[in-house]
Amino acid sequence: MKKKDPYAALRYKEFNTFLLLRFALVFGWSMQFIVIEWQVYSITKDPLSLGVIGLMEIIPALSMALFAGHIVDQREKRNLLATCIALFSLISLGLFLLTWPRIVQDWTTKTILYSIYALVFFGGFLRSFFGPTIFSLIALIVPKKVYPNAATWSSSTWQMASVLGPATAGILISAIGVHWSLCVVFGLVMLSLIVLFQIKKKPILNPKIGEPVMQSLKEGLHFVFKTKAILGALTLDMVAVLFGGAIALLPVFAQDILKVGSEGFGVLRAAPAVGAFLTMLVTAYIPISKNAGMKLLAAIFGFGVCIIVFGLSSIFWVSVVALFFSGVTDGVSMVIRQTILQIKTPDNMRGRVSSVNSMFVGSSNELGAFESGVTAKLMGTVTAVVFGGTMTLITVLTTGIVSPTFRKLDLTKDLEAHEREE
Repeated sequence: MKKKDPYAALRYKEFNTFLLLRFALVFGWSMQFIVIEWQVYSITKDPLSLGVIGLMEIIPALSMALFAGHIVDQREKRNLLATCIALFSLISLGLFLLTWPRIVQDWTTKTILYSIYALVFFGGFLRSFFGPTIFSLIALIVPKKVYPNAATWSSSTWQMASVLGPATAGILISAIGVHWSLCVVFGLVMLSLIVLFQIKKKPILNPKIGEPVMQSLKEGLHFVFKTKAILGALTLDMVAVLFGGAIALLPVFAQDILKVGSEGFGVLRAAPAVGAFLTMLVTAYIPISKNAGMKLLAAIFGFGVCIIVFGLSSIFWVSVVALFFSGVTDGVSMVIRQTILQIKTPDNMRGRVSSVNSMFVGSSNELGAFESGVTAKLMGTVTAVVFGGTMTLITVLTTGIVSPTFRKLDLTKDLEAHEREE
């Protein structure tokens, strides 16, 4: 195998443009989510309300996911992404207006809360399109031989934005308030839309344009379920994220347990993203394709341990460290999963496969948020987090015992084959 070039994908101009627009979009999106969480908990003081935010997004995201994948595979990717971003800007504008001082004064708390939930619900529909469209667009910007490197840099950009977004949100909530923080979000979304048009329109590679919807969906599901490496990675990550969703309860920890205010909340929210980002930078130089199955199992096991430590901690710096290392382990998991998806998915099915991925992993974030909110209501916040971490450990151990094939998963030969293609 040739010496690995850690900057291979960055040598393509359109990919750098793509990274810029993705950074602006994810930065704004992550800021918006944090501000919403803070605002909702501030007006309700009920951890279950944080779970409802996740539920409001997962219902449309799950119900639309497979159909979104079919549509993405049938449409030109750049303009479809532009439509999604334009519609997302309307959500950001709506949240900005909902927190206008005059509206807050004149409207009832319940009306404002339900209006926020409604906008989050609409965002769930859009989210079902974002993942498959972005995943497909990357494959049209760079050649196959640099797919793994492009996936690493794309994920690293996502993590960097996820680091800065929450931290900035925490600072801005304190400095300029919720209302003007949401104005910043709207500006970032519009910036991403402008940058997107620096990328040229791309060809549609699906030879089955006009294929019946149900036949298309059946083909996509069949591919995922027959490809054991993809199915195993998605299932394992889904369960870990579902039961390890302590992040949704961070407003409770920041305000009521650790008592660190909005600035501390931003630090807590950013800590796992910092860990994941640093991990992804390292993997750009040091490939983790060898013994990928065991590395993925070890990473998710470590993630579960970190969640338990965080749940039991009442010391701010210990909590931050635990969340940081949860991000490190999650970063390893994400790189391995994205590499599997990129190298094993044919071009004409990227939308549908990515949609299944969003159903397994992406939507489990919101379902995990709802699960955390419900268990926190029933068990108490600390017990709920420890329970989630414990279930993650049990899942990893069970998978390792019953699936020796997955334990032996190695991606080295697949990567070598892609490098020889061009």
